[in-house]
Amino acid sequence: MSANVAFIGLGNMGAPMAANLIAAGYSLTVFDRVESAMGEAVDQGARRADSAVDAVADAEIVFSMLPAGKHVRELYLDADDAGQGILAAAGADTLLVDCSTIDAETARLVAARAGERGLTMLDAPVSGGVNGAKAGGLTFMVGGDAAGLERVRPLLDVMGKNVFHAGEAGAGQVGKMCNNMLLGILMTGTSEAINLAVANGLDPSVISEIMKNASGGNWALNVYNPYPGVMDNAPASNDYKPGFGVDLMLKDLGLAMDSSLKNGVATPLGSMARSLYSIHSRSGAGARDFSSILELLHGMQEH
Repeated sequence: MSANVAFIGLGNMGAPMAANLIAAGYSLTVFDRVESAMGEAVDQGARRADSAVDAVADAEIVFSMLPAGKHVRELYLDADDAGQGILAAAGADTLLVDCSTIDAETARLVAARAGERGLTMLDAPVSGGVNGAKAGGLTFMVGGDAAGLERVRPLLDVMGKNVFHAGEAGAGQVGKMCNNMLLGILMTGTSEAINLAVANGLDPSVISEIMKNASGGNWALNVYNPYPGVMDNAPASNDYKPGFGVDLMLKDLGLAMDSSLKNGVATPLGSMARSLYSIHSRSGAGARDFSSILELLHGMQEH
């Protein structure tokens, strides 16, 4: 546990991920553009960096967790006033691991630029949401060099319970994109089914139990039930506090639809799910948990 680790991006996901590394004994240097976001990690023993470039100066492994592809490009390729990103500041043996959920093209571009400098870069987006990050129960979908993955695997194991090598650079992002498109479809379908059952007089807990033990069982139903009061630990039973927000799901569905257009692949259910989440977001529900799509469907009922 002697590795010097830099963690850049301490938002809802990054902060608990960094906290788990600190708790496991790793020496962390942290940076976030929002000054206050670094406070908790510093209180836990991390060093506060003055900039992203400063954070990676002595780092052997660098993690980043950022909102979108443009932020990843900026960080790695042109983060400072001189137009240079952390690729220019990283040491020769530094391993770079981006855990953001972004488009695969950006992941491949930044990995290629890292390779030109002799650096290894992995794209390692995660599934599991804020609760998974806090519990160290994330799933990592990793694209890039297999040897690089083995080098960072002990740290990923601290933050997660599953680590998959999806393939070459960008493959982790493709894996995450496809997983979350399916998740959006499943949550929408699950909400439709429960909503229809309730409209016909069934108890939501009863129909949920029936489907869980029949052919309709799926993760959204079994683990993350969207109907309030059915599952105590689900966001639906806590006023849809995320969790995983509607706007984040909308972003991921957008990545999937962009990819479907570029590759000429039909994704009609993914497209419909994106349309529904877009309507839900524009209604003001962007910060609510994505399982609140049930509220949108309920509001569409004829009265």
